[in-house]
Amino acid sequence: MIKNITCIICPKGCSLTAEINEGIVCVNGNTCERGKQYATDECLNPTRTVTSMVRVSNKCNCMVSVKTVKPIPKGKIFETMELIRGAEVCAPVSIGDVILEDVFGTQVIATKNIDR
Repeated sequence: MIKNITCIICPKGCSLTAEINEGIVCVNGNTCERGKQYATDECLNPTRTVTSMVRVSNKCNCMVSVKTVKPIPKGKIFETMELIRGAEVCAPVSIGDVILEDVFGTQVIATKNIDR
């Protein structure tokens, strides 16, 4: 199987071609090793950083932005979103506060300050 990928590791945006044959990935079009690794990971184990919002329960109509600290497996995005949708926090909230622990091997943290 051949997969065309645009590398997002640096601003160059190399057009990569990845050929997958029996679990082995051959990458062409990369100008650096990071692009090769990106294409290989994208073909064999794609991951994504999830960003969303969590309700602040002690403030009217208030949400705090959150994100996963590390990328999670792409196939776990919907499960992660269910966990985030079920979460609530109380103000004050500071950037970096852990909102959810151990979500598929990472944490969900606040990316905004919310005062009391």
